[in-house]
Amino acid sequence: MKTVTVFRGDGIGPEICDAVLEILKSAKAKVTFECFEVGAMEYERNGKLIPDEAYASFERNKVLLKAPITTPIGKGFRSLNVTLRNKYDLYANIRPAKSNPAIVTPFPNVDLVTFRENTEDLYVGVEKVIDEDTVHATKIITRKASERIIRDAFAYALSNHRHKVTCVHKANILKQSDGMFLAIFYDIAKEYPSIMADDKIVDNVCMQLVMHPQAFDVLVMPNLYGDIVSDLTSGLIGGLGLLPSCNIGKTYAMFEAVHGSAPDIVGKHIANPTALLLSACMMLDYLKEEETASRIRTAVDEVLKEAVSLTPDLHGTATTQQFRDAIIEHLL
Repeated sequence: MKTVTVFRGDGIGPEICDAVLEILKSAKAKVTFECFEVGAMEYERNGKLIPDEAYASFERNKVLLKAPITTPIGKGFRSLNVTLRNKYDLYANIRPAKSNPAIVTPFPNVDLVTFRENTEDLYVGVEKVIDEDTVHATKIITRKASERIIRDAFAYALSNHRHKVTCVHKANILKQSDGMFLAIFYDIAKEYPSIMADDKIVDNVCMQLVMHPQAFDVLVMPNLYGDIVSDLTSGLIGGLGLLPSCNIGKTYAMFEAVHGSAPDIVGKHIANPTALLLSACMMLDYLKEEETASRIRTAVDEVLKEAVSLTPDLHGTATTQQFRDAIIEHLL
């Protein structure tokens, strides 16, 4: 039985995390959990956003399920997500966006996946104040990082019966950095002749996504564009509360909801755990428990279709616990 490290997060994190763990137990997932308190509250108590024993657990277990974490505002606090991605070389951020028939949106047939390079680009956060009127930010694109995220996107497309991979870039302006990313994309595309390969400029992609999202299949892009575009794709399917996400490297894997810790609804017990639950399903797939993951996804679909136990963000009146219990009922 596999042991998974769990960061319960803060804000609504513990509420949705506990709901997800109960669902996983009810589904008889072959995993055990080592749970840790992390985030702003942990910093106030013990002076560390993530305690040493939490890091040690992740390094031992190699798999992390992470609820939303609040990074304190102020100088000296770097995003915990960025810290974890860099510390454990979680270079591939994968976010599938798929329409659910029970959720009414302008686009009923969205089924696409974004592959976001997770370790470089402007996200390295290197800025230099030149003078009081000028700041320079450094954009880093390397062959190593570009090759591995692009190769992963094509490998995913091949193994999941996808037909097309689109490279998203701004090489018309950033001719060296994004130009290299684009050139590497087409070099690797030659190794996958059965997969269609094309490219689009990032601003055009954003326009096309809100007009014809069904035209896209797998998208791969540098870090900053991936941050923006993947959030946009969540809007196509009903919002961040429905979008799962994973961050994968060669040794470690982290599965998380991409929405925030929502301090405005903490303690109201109305948070929607779907995004974290579907991220946990991606974790089960990663751990070769595809059948259990499939059962949970089916239960989620049934609860959404019934529209009886939906949380307020889905125009319902159910609590987090009622939503959880409805899913568990479909699993039993």
